[in-house]
Amino acid sequence: MANKIVRIILIVVLFLVFFELGLFGSYTIVTSEAPNIQGLIDMQISKITGFFSPETVNQVLVKDPTPVSIANKKDVALQLEEMSKVDGVNYESINVTTYEDPDNSEFNVTIEALGYASPNSTSGQIVISQDPSYKIIANGVASYKGTGLLVDKNSVTINSVLKLY
Repeated sequence: MANKIVRIILIVVLFLVFFELGLFGSYTIVTSEAPNIQGLIDMQISKITGFFSPETVNQVLVKDPTPVSIANKKDVALQLEEMSKVDGVNYESINVTTYEDPDNSEFNVTIEALGYASPNSTSGQIVISQDPSYKIIANGVASYKGTGLLVDKNSVTINSVLKLY
């Protein structure tokens, strides 16, 4: 029985050694310079400990985001258009959700919207498509004002702009 445990530990250690050697080798090939071994190991440890942090575990345990309705969709659409460098954002497609308690005075929201590219011209014809070209995912801070729930335009940050095919 002890022999099997020693074999398993040896296999795990060998796997980790070969993984690290591969990481250092690929870093050298990609950057054409010697790897910062301490920096790479610290980065791996921080990513692993961040993965098991209580905040991350709590985010996984939360079931579904809560959809919220905002009053300034057009302003948010214009901000998303400007920040994501797309030619247009459909404000009717904006979906705003939160994992936080929407009863708070301020809370973080996730904003998803569909973006459009400029029409393509082929052989002198302009083809206008109703199909969206991009999906924009952003974060922002929402708060209750006199007219309802508003997303602060200055707090909007783009997470990703995904090309739709």
